[in-house]
Amino acid sequence: MKTIGLLAGVGGLPVQFARAARGMGFTVIAIGVVPGVDPELNNISNKTYHISVGQLEQILTTLKNEGVTEVTMLGKVTKELMFTGTVQLDNRIQKLLSSLTDNSDDTIMLAFVREFVAEGFSILDQTALIKSLMPMPGVLTSRKPTIDEQADMDFGFKMAKEMGGLDIGQTVVVKKCAVMAVEAIEGTDACIRRGGELGRSGVTVAKVAKPNQDLRFDVPTVGLSTLETMCAAGATALVIEAGKTLIVDREKVLSLANDNNITIVAM
Repeated sequence: MKTIGLLAGVGGLPVQFARAARGMGFTVIAIGVVPGVDPELNNISNKTYHISVGQLEQILTTLKNEGVTEVTMLGKVTKELMFTGTVQLDNRIQKLLSSLTDNSDDTIMLAFVREFVAEGFSILDQTALIKSLMPMPGVLTSRKPTIDEQADMDFGFKMAKEMGGLDIGQTVVVKKCAVMAVEAIEGTDACIRRGGELGRSGVTVAKVAKPNQDLRFDVPTVGLSTLETMCAAGATALVIEAGKTLIVDREKVLSLANDNNITIVAM
């Protein structure tokens, strides 16, 4: 039986992956790398550790001791943790970060990948066992977008692609074909809140894959937290990229969207 290592951040995606992997007969060794990891992971994984993302040497040693050779990274780990001093960094990760030419998302994540590969691990495609969470093109909710919302979706999709190509973020908030907010280090939810405040409700959220998306990390994901934030921000529409965006807890997400008259389109 193959053993898979799961580096877990916040959100429901790690649980969904662990459940799928166990259902396929894999042994799952999970490591919660930030506070707030879903406690359900303890019940689903064969074994769960909690080791800070800043303790890279301990993470690698733990995975090796458990006989792990393949690793996947899922769940929200905001990059700002690395800059606020809230995470203690071991010597290994300090050396890794100091060697980088910049601190963009892809630069940091690719450095992590190289570090794991150098230790004999292979990094799995995040979607390998959960492709069913990626919707096909179409309107996913009971309400279709209005003409104005569709125009904002088309515009927002294009703008989000441009931002992704620059490795800034994967989410933009637009209204009347004007960009209200662009996701950066603060993450998707904070971007939505800021966009809703500046747009004064009625905004459209666009979340897409980067043009050259590396499927080993940062695959765009939406879930209940995304929709709850949209509701609070007065957003009325969400466009995601079909076949390249994961929806966690799809039934609950669509139910919440329908209850709040939000339209969701996979484009």
